[in-house]
Amino acid sequence: MKTLTFLFLLGSLLSIVVAGADYYQILGVDKNADEKQIRNAYRQLSKKYHPDKNAGDESAQQKFMEISNAYDVLMDNEKRQIYDRYGEDGLKNGKGGGQQGGHNPFADFFGQQFQQGPPRAQDVQTEIEFDLTDFYNGRDYDFVLSLMDICGECNGSGSADGVKHECSTCKGRGRVLHERNLGHGMIQRMEATCQKCRGSGKEIKHKCGTCHGQGAHQQEKHFNLHVPQGAPRNYVEKFEGKGPTQPGVIAGDLNVIMKENKSSNLGYRRVGNNLYRTEALSFKEAMSGMWSRDIPFFDLYDPKITLSRDENVFVQNGEVEIIKGKGMPIMGGNDEFGDLFIEYVVILPLKDNKLVKNLHDEL
Repeated sequence: MKTLTFLFLLGSLLSIVVAGADYYQILGVDKNADEKQIRNAYRQLSKKYHPDKNAGDESAQQKFMEISNAYDVLMDNEKRQIYDRYGEDGLKNGKGGGQQGGHNPFADFFGQQFQQGPPRAQDVQTEIEFDLTDFYNGRDYDFVLSLMDICGECNGSGSADGVKHECSTCKGRGRVLHERNLGHGMIQRMEATCQKCRGSGKEIKHKCGTCHGQGAHQQEKHFNLHVPQGAPRNYVEKFEGKGPTQPGVIAGDLNVIMKENKSSNLGYRRVGNNLYRTEALSFKEAMSGMWSRDIPFFDLYDPKITLSRDENVFVQNGEVEIIKGKGMPIMGGNDEFGDLFIEYVVILPLKDNKLVKNLHDEL
């Protein structure tokens, strides 16, 4: 009998070391419980242990926090998968297990595969519009973006005096021990993350007035964006490590998407490296020729293109003229350009039918 009792207690201890708090046991559900079962269990237990119904009962308040924490983890698919695989410490360390402080009795057996570095913040993206002139010639553009960043006032400590004191609840351990009477003289001891300090073992008594104890806050960050000559539409420039961050978190990336402002394209349409434009001709110009016109262009050093026809050179409606090398610069090319396609549309007169007849007779 003593042997069985010893084995039971040893098994309970091993379970505690590996997994920490048993969230399924806290909610009283099976490990295969679905969301509905977890939600129902949480509702019943949260009503029973809610602080409003148990004023002054610290054990009930602690139980309520455990229930809420367990519910938060098990209702989040990603957190639940991490918890099922690595236990509570896996959630705390951002994936992977391992004990905080002291020697991990399983490290020599399992190796270091569970060790992970600090978590990484998510990448963010923003869109900036440029017209075709900017894409054609290239441009340097300065902009300001509000991002979460380390507080410069307290250097990320969150403390006005730069001091973090020992947590009064867990006494600096970051974890609290809970005891549960199993009957027959047996007591189960379980560890859980300290809710007051969120496992850090420290608490701030004098919060920074700038970040309000968070160690980070929204700040205006200045950037210089280079639009490469000939960059394609929706080109993305990545600013590595310039995204949002906070204490203990690796900064993410900032991705800037260069959009095309189609309302200021001088009448041109871009398709790949080629440009397209529609030009209207009067019926007289199309039939008799001998005309010339300048159209605006993107090139800062040659800002116009001359279109013309000699006398008696006929232009058909829908005719396309190709001007080689007058398209968009080819990004990364050796001074290479696409082509410009000019489509002519002939405007027929509605009233002066005599003029049309005379021109036909002359031709």
